[in-house]
Amino acid sequence: MANFGDFQNGVYAEAVKGVTTRYPFDFASIERKAAEALPDWVYRYVSAAAGDGRTQRANIAAFSCYGLVPRMMVSPPERDLSIDLFGKHFVSPIFLAPIGLVGLCAPDFHGDVASAQASAATGVPYSLSTFTQTRMEDVAPHAGETPIFYQLYLPSDRELAASLINRAETSGYSALIVTVDSWTLGFRPMDLERGNFPQFRGFCMQNYYTDVNFTKHLAKPPQEDQPAALAHYQKIFAHPLSWEDLRWIRSQTKLPIAIKGIQHPDDARLAIDNGADVLYCTNHGGRQANSAVSTLQLLPGVVKAAGSTPVMFDSGVRSATDAIIALALGATAVGLGRPYAYALSYGGAESLTHYLRSFLAELDLCLAVCGFKDIATLKEAGVEEVINSRTLLPS
Repeated sequence: MANFGDFQNGVYAEAVKGVTTRYPFDFASIERKAAEALPDWVYRYVSAAAGDGRTQRANIAAFSCYGLVPRMMVSPPERDLSIDLFGKHFVSPIFLAPIGLVGLCAPDFHGDVASAQASAATGVPYSLSTFTQTRMEDVAPHAGETPIFYQLYLPSDRELAASLINRAETSGYSALIVTVDSWTLGFRPMDLERGNFPQFRGFCMQNYYTDVNFTKHLAKPPQEDQPAALAHYQKIFAHPLSWEDLRWIRSQTKLPIAIKGIQHPDDARLAIDNGADVLYCTNHGGRQANSAVSTLQLLPGVVKAAGSTPVMFDSGVRSATDAIIALALGATAVGLGRPYAYALSYGGAESLTHYLRSFLAELDLCLAVCGFKDIATLKEAGVEEVINSRTLLPS
């Protein structure tokens, strides 16, 4: 079988012919290119963090607390990066985390479609947010044979919530990711400085604007009276969730459910008791509570509490090495956030596909050099703590 690392052989072979890639390979270059390509208000929204950004910085810095110890003379010529999740088999442990404004990150403002196309090209599953530029039914076909997920922000309107869940199930999404840490917005000074909340300007609202359970409350179509549509949206969005809500969601669908936002072991156990099939450990990339505790520090506790329940993870991942550390600490699957949004910005599906193939190549080659044949072998070996993470403070 082919290894993901073979991607770099193709890059070198093309270079011999005088053909070099126009897309970058490292995160710093990707972010710089995105800052140039994206409209300023989109870049500011995607890059923004809560408060003074200490949690976002802590998320990134935490990976430096751990390292791999390579084993020699056991390097496998072929590696198996595949995992099972949501009753499906995936070729790698990487997924695209839900990002509400990713639709605005592609040059044509259809980043949801471009992300699904890159998912089809690479086998990396895409998580579509409730907030999209293109309605969910029109995004799903672009993912091809790759299973993709739907992320739900639960509105207070149960009819609308049931409709969104049903639409996701009937249009072919493989799992439901319920976000529980963002029922209200975190305090984000960078966005507040310019009043930069794109949903209030009508962006990425297509899943609402195409649902009769939303539009029936309006005197006119949303496109004809945006202020009225957005006023109704504000009424139904800020809904403090409870475990009863999870039990209700469980009653509405046969799809497997992941609960996104779990950070405490007790919440992990409660989520499982109330119907979750998968836990999703994240602090929303530092965009919600500015608490300065990295998700990576919290991951082992959640994994232990989860027992046999799979644990998805995101926050702070900037390289494949970061993903490997999260996997070694117990994550079943690792999500990419800001990096893939940035990679969309300068070439849409093509540049995102390049980024994902590059990321998978780095992941594969690191495992090869360190002597790990698969994810199970990596987990068995674990990682070494090179700095006491409990003393880690963001700069």
